[in-house]
Amino acid sequence: MLGAAENLLPGLPDPVFDSQRAFRAALDALARPGSIVEIPQCVSGPAPLTPTATALALTLADFETPLWLQSRNGAAADYLRFHCGCPIVADPAAACFALVHDARALPPLSSFDAGRIDYPDRSATLIVQVAALRAGSGVSFAGAGVKLRGPGIREHALLEVVGLPARFWKEWRENTQLFPRGVDVILVADGHIAGLPRTTQVEI
Repeated sequence: MLGAAENLLPGLPDPVFDSQRAFRAALDALARPGSIVEIPQCVSGPAPLTPTATALALTLADFETPLWLQSRNGAAADYLRFHCGCPIVADPAAACFALVHDARALPPLSSFDAGRIDYPDRSATLIVQVAALRAGSGVSFAGAGVKLRGPGIREHALLEVVGLPARFWKEWRENTQLFPRGVDVILVADGHIAGLPRTTQVEI
């Protein structure tokens, strides 16, 4: 009888090189909010995870980082437990990382750990799959998208995200008011990511 591990999809083809590329992309996206950063799609995780979200999860999560998923049961949870060794938690507040495959069902940002005032770096990072990302600068998208300001942005940046719940940007404003506490978000769409560190201010 085959063991459960033998039925799982493979992880990163080159764990060292591929994880380095994904990690650099995540750092770049968070350092330059509003920019769109490409991640080569080198791995296919189980549905409903996209290749990009899978690569980030395999890169960031390990046995010391509790992970929250929208569904703790099923192929995605088994896959990440096996390849990352990460515990899958039921409570969003207990997670170091959260992987959200259905952005419209994203729990309130206040559900996740915003860190402590003496340890703000211990807050959660959310990886959120969305339908599409588009970025620009200087010229608006004819009223679509949001304007971003803050560290890593020259004057302002424009970002359009398709697939987030309507309440997200209001919750994001509340999140930035917690600084230096607050969660960070990495938006994922079709081989590309955009970072929203807690320092980024949003104008709708």
